[in-house]
Amino acid sequence: MFSYSKAAVERAMKVQEVMMRAWAKKITWWQAAEILGITDRHLRRIREGYEKFGYFSLLDKRRGQPSPKRVPVTVVEKVLALYREQYFDLNVRHFHEKLGEQHQIDLSYSWVKSALQGAGLIACQRQRGTHRKRRPRRPLPGMLLPIDGSHPQWFQDERWYDLIVILDDATSEIYHAQLREEESTLTVMAGRKEVVEHKGVFCALYSDRGSHFWLTPKAGGKIDPHRLTQVGRALRELGVQMIPAYSPQARGRSERNFGTWQGRLPQELRLRGIGSLEAANRFLREHYIGEFNARFQVPAAQPGSAFVRRSSRDLDLIFALKFERTVNRDNTVSIQNLRLQIEPVRWRATLAGCTVTVHQHLDGTFTITHGPQRLGHYSAEGVSLEKEKISARGAVEKTQGGKVQNPTFPPCLEIPHTTRDSHFPTASAAAGD
Repeated sequence: MFSYSKAAVERAMKVQEVMMRAWAKKITWWQAAEILGITDRHLRRIREGYEKFGYFSLLDKRRGQPSPKRVPVTVVEKVLALYREQYFDLNVRHFHEKLGEQHQIDLSYSWVKSALQGAGLIACQRQRGTHRKRRPRRPLPGMLLPIDGSHPQWFQDERWYDLIVILDDATSEIYHAQLREEESTLTVMAGRKEVVEHKGVFCALYSDRGSHFWLTPKAGGKIDPHRLTQVGRALRELGVQMIPAYSPQARGRSERNFGTWQGRLPQELRLRGIGSLEAANRFLREHYIGEFNARFQVPAAQPGSAFVRRSSRDLDLIFALKFERTVNRDNTVSIQNLRLQIEPVRWRATLAGCTVTVHQHLDGTFTITHGPQRLGHYSAEGVSLEKEKISARGAVEKTQGGKVQNPTFPPCLEIPHTTRDSHFPTASAAAGD
């Protein structure tokens, strides 16, 4: 005989107790139905069965009986054999589509997934973490720009490249997408400079806690907002807020965007016969970004734009690596095993001992500034690129001791010595008298 579970027996006992109270006139029958969470009509059917067959009529007679909708064993064996022998590398959704299209097996997705998990052919999904809420999109373009990188095999061979993407949170429009050898400070700065040049200055940048974005004193811990990286310094000069993400789930919108890139871009590159990094980046700029935006871009919640056209400040100096150096006695600056020679200037006799700023641009060239003054522009090898040299008046070469004799001020007047007039006679004059 089939044995009912403890919960089923307790449920039957509760129904019996409530019905007894209704028969004793302690409660009405509609109150009894409300207590049991059923309708009056259903309670009448239960009462009729109880009056005919007693307590056992309250138990579910379907328990222990096979479901009339169960899948035949032969179909189950066929589904498992197809996945094991032919479709072993497909995900469940793709395999479910193949069953209906290629083999005319009409089963629900949930049943197929449960069957594969029960047979051990696919792993069960791990338990979900904490409860999270969906973050609404920003209402205007330019309010928040997520930036992230992905590192799969884009050319479907042994080569690995980083795809750096900057998109808009309000519309999912792609502003920048390029394949790089690796994600670094220079590549991130190049992407942000391109966005500012074409669209304008945005409000906030949303990124992970990579070392080129943030300094994290403890691995996996909180960032230090007071110690800025080169990227953080450039954004602060533009007035752009930086927002760190502490989990991949927090960047869910950009993570799902990368899932679309990984599922489409490798196939597009293969179909077009593109196998080099330069050709792939040209294809992204000229064709694919526009096609991607036309397919997946969504309208903003409000009309308008939060982008602000940049001011007259030089973006080449902002989006550059900055280093402070002290000028040597021979008016040179040392950086990266190079010596950059500073030419004479009109507004100062020498710059020795001054603190200057060396800007390393995205193309590898250098620029030296002292406050608002530009002191020189140099190639990546340290050769000056200035076409015209500013001539300095009175340029003096330093002595071996490193000091220059400065003339006194005010200058001494060379007046010839003359005999001072006196009202008293001198000794020779007195002798002559």
